Amino acid sequence: MDVRCVNGVRSVSCVFANGFSVNPYISACPLIKSPITVTVICHLCPPVHLIPTTPVSEEPSSQGQGQGQGQGKSRKRVIPVPHTEPPEPDPISEAYGYCNTPNHSEQAWEGHSPVDYKLLSVQVMIRHGDRYPLYAIPRTKRPAIDCTLSPKRKPSHPQLSSFIGHMAQGGRALWEGTLSSLPRLPNHNACEMGELTQTGVVQHLRNGQLLRQAYKRHKLLPADWTTKQLWVETTGKSRTLQSGMALLYGFLPDFDWSRLTVHHQWSTLFCGSACDCPARNRYLEEEQRRQYRLRVADAELERTYADMARILGLPPRQLRAANPIDSLLCHLCHGLSFPCAAAGGAAGDGGCLTLAQFAVIRRQQLDDETDRRKAGMYHRYALLAAHPYLNRTANKMERVARASAPGRKARAGREEVFSLYSAHDVTVAPLLSALGLEEARFPRFAARVVFELWKSPSATKVQREEPGQDDAGGVKGESSKGGNEGGVFVRVLYNGEDVTFRTAFCRSHDRHGAQPLCPLDNFLSFVRKDMFSVLNAISYHDACNRRTG
Repeated sequence: MDVRCVNGVRSVSCVFANGFSVNPYISACPLIKSPITVTVICHLCPPVHLIPTTPVSEEPSSQGQGQGQGQGKSRKRVIPVPHTEPPEPDPISEAYGYCNTPNHSEQAWEGHSPVDYKLLSVQVMIRHGDRYPLYAIPRTKRPAIDCTLSPKRKPSHPQLSSFIGHMAQGGRALWEGTLSSLPRLPNHNACEMGELTQTGVVQHLRNGQLLRQAYKRHKLLPADWTTKQLWVETTGKSRTLQSGMALLYGFLPDFDWSRLTVHHQWSTLFCGSACDCPARNRYLEEEQRRQYRLRVADAELERTYADMARILGLPPRQLRAANPIDSLLCHLCHGLSFPCAAAGGAAGDGGCLTLAQFAVIRRQQLDDETDRRKAGMYHRYALLAAHPYLNRTANKMERVARASAPGRKARAGREEVFSLYSAHDVTVAPLLSALGLEEARFPRFAARVVFELWKSPSATKVQREEPGQDDAGGVKGESSKGGNEGGVFVRVLYNGEDVTFRTAFCRSHDRHGAQPLCPLDNFLSFVRKDMFSVLNAISYHDACNRRTG
């Protein structure tokens, strides 16, 4: 048995003699007569360099200070300073993180703030949960996955049984467009292409449960919430609608799906009426050309595709068009053997696709992420792709902030205090890039981005003691970027981690100063002006209609 530690994954994998049967979630390998290799991959061993890869710098020793030259050793402690590069990400470990299998506890930092700050609103963007592949590998069997829901099948959740029963109940709700014709639960014994799996449902039940625990002390939504306070928006795919329902079921006590108004968003970019942007499309085309050049220059990747195509009896071009990584990820995430093809005639050499081939494709994808950050073209595309959603987020925050300003009479139930947007990887990825979170990995299944709006205790005190508002109807004491005398602040979290001070709009804020949170004015200024400076423009309209270099 070969025991090794790879950072980022705790699992046990059974790799058979042919190299394809992998089950990362079992605790031991089954008894098999044929020879096997057992690889234990653990999460408990952090990557450390016991021997520095470069010379260490040492403090010069002090000799002869107050003594004769050469007398005794210096008592000063010498601490070596290693200079090592961070380890390269392991493609297999990274892939398991992408699967996001709900088999471990997770720390969520949503709802945390300095003492006595008041939470005003929360806006959440999610990627749908685990799904069946969108593509099939030609001449192989599709993954055998049951997309009906059963509390007796793993992974499960304490709320899964009641969720199934509740969503199966009859009733009527206001669901826009074609949403009312979509199934409220996954319901096929043999999954259809792109269908949400039980794993995907459980992932978002857990997300909802985490958010419920994070926000319950803040009493964000009352028990008798109205549709004006709770905004739900989804694309027209069943996997996004069902993911949103699962999250809300875990989040809301006494959830009732028939009370919801669910808004249909036709664009995966959530750009609504602001989707017309010629420059964005040109940046995307340039980014796709960069991806193609990098891919065809990768000799190892080309050899791997040729080997896979020979096994399956396909032209390499046809195999690449089938996007095999999508199906192979499904096999990996669900602990299934990689697909095989029979030999004979013109059908190809036959055999099974291997974990090593999968690792080459994933490695190239990681290389592409690194090159993408250096090239900067995707970031330009992302700024224009994510701006309409960010602008809506900023406008909602500003409305809530003004409604809570000194002198404003509270109007119960009139402002959206919780918004949920159920989307796709192509929605979340540009959002992260536009925010300046370039180091963030490609969004995993059931990824979540959370925007929180907070009011400081000093602002709350002013509201009690000095009612009134300025002549322009704004927030009294509100100032331009940096001042934030209105005392309203924003937090940004990605998969439960506070990333506010890594964002482009708050990276320079002194979090250890008098104000430990990021002023809302920073975010508003970024969305309305600062983010366009990279594009040599002054507004979204200007950037969209400006000719690219």
